[in-house]
Amino acid sequence: MTRILLPTDFSDNSFKAITYALSLYKNVSCTFYILNTYMPPVYHTEYILGSPGQIGLGDMIKEESEKSLKELKTKLEDEFKNPLHTFITHSAFNMLTNEIVQITEAEKIDLVIMGTKGATGAQEILLGTNTVHVLKNSKCPVLAIPQGFDFEKPKVILFPSDFEVSLTKENPAILLQIVKEHNSEINVMHVFTELKLNPTQTKNRKSLETLLGNNGLFHDVGSDEIITAINKFQLKVKIDFLGHGSK
Repeated sequence: MTRILLPTDFSDNSFKAITYALSLYKNVSCTFYILNTYMPPVYHTEYILGSPGQIGLGDMIKEESEKSLKELKTKLEDEFKNPLHTFITHSAFNMLTNEIVQITEAEKIDLVIMGTKGATGAQEILLGTNTVHVLKNSKCPVLAIPQGFDFEKPKVILFPSDFEVSLTKENPAILLQIVKEHNSEINVMHVFTELKLNPTQTKNRKSLETLLGNNGLFHDVGSDEIITAINKFQLKVKIDFLGHGSK
């Protein structure tokens, strides 16, 4: 059974990411762990020492977190009614990134799916602070859902790779599961600066060709920055899903 972690701050954006996850794995047996982390708005030495002004504040926030998680679980069960899906809620007094790392290891999570912008609406560059921190620290794959993005079957996947990372069948297992489930075409794009692959790159490319089989198409792109190359590729081919295969 696939085990997926769904962080939420109860914003519309995080709900969109959750519904994307449920649609992406509609026909797959999954356990979804719905995670909310909380910190008191005033968290400092006085809170730790039990200042009279702070007593009870943490309990109130904890109760609100647990209540909102219960309501969200009920809503998802009522709206989606999928017997293949099980929901477990988890409320934690912790920083989001730290809790994701801990629960990922404890529950053997296969994939984290989260929105790229939080409830505050603060303008962040590209992904948002929380998402960037999770991407950098997570021990398992992370799927970031852009704000306002509605689910579409991932028929065409773009997978940039420098072929420097050795991939076994286990490494891209989640991606391969998605490819199999949705019969996706995966476009592996190598942006090169040298005309010839080194021995490690050659070996890793061959391994990836074997793993992907008939679902894989390989593209070599010269001299562009990776972001420029991705943008140019999307002008030619409609991409539904963007993976990442570099270090």
